[in-house]
Amino acid sequence: MAGKLGLIAGGGTLPVEIAQHCEQAGREVFVARLKGFAGPELDTFPGAEVGLAEVGKCIKLLKRAGCKSVCLVGNVSRPDFASLKPDLRGLAILPAVIMAARKGDDALLRVILGEFSKEGFLIEGAHEAKSDLTLRAGALGRITPQAHHRADIAHALLVARKIGELDIGQGAVVCDGLVLAVEAQEGTDAMLRRVANEIPGAIRGRPGAYRGVLAKAPKPIQDTKVDMPTIGLATIQRVAAAGLAGIVGEAGRLLVLDRDQVIALADELGLFIYGVEPE
Repeated sequence: MAGKLGLIAGGGTLPVEIAQHCEQAGREVFVARLKGFAGPELDTFPGAEVGLAEVGKCIKLLKRAGCKSVCLVGNVSRPDFASLKPDLRGLAILPAVIMAARKGDDALLRVILGEFSKEGFLIEGAHEAKSDLTLRAGALGRITPQAHHRADIAHALLVARKIGELDIGQGAVVCDGLVLAVEAQEGTDAMLRRVANEIPGAIRGRPGAYRGVLAKAPKPIQDTKVDMPTIGLATIQRVAAAGLAGIVGEAGRLLVLDRDQVIALADELGLFIYGVEPE
């Protein structure tokens, strides 16, 4: 998309990747760094710090900077609403935000981004701001799933999609047809730690003898512009620790952070990362 990008940045490496990409591509960017979440790596880019509930301040900063599009990326944990310090615009939408939060994260994000749309900003997904972020169809790297992985791949994707329909989570772990875990509010890394530490070794793989698969799929109700499933280096490390053989996702609907390093680590550990066409 054309025009200056307003990057509303939480934690993690994704906001940094996109800001660096804009800089390298010659696209102007203004980074609204979310207080308590955005890392110091973003301080070198043009921008300012904003509180999580300072919606009015954020809109004014982005307009003053001449931004045409807004991209919301990075890790942001669900807040304790009683501890927020909203500005007037944030205070005005707080009841709608709290009500939406009861319906799930996707409803919450839609309310917040709706305020930016009302002000004329285009909403841009991370995969639109940096087009090579998503998983493609087929194997990413040297390792390819074998025939005996197919049933687990299909079942794990089915489970991930089903829990997505209920707005529970985006990930599921299946080994030899058994559902070992599903992701809820704890997130993928915590789910994989649970598999590694709490699931009996007899029904899952182990490092050096991998079995099973992690599947991630977007929820049908979610807007992939703001909350697409994501994997990164930590995901690869936790998949290996849990004894799983690999990761599967929908082509064009799974973000791969630190792509070169992720591919190198997966190849080194003998894990597959595989994209299937969306239903």
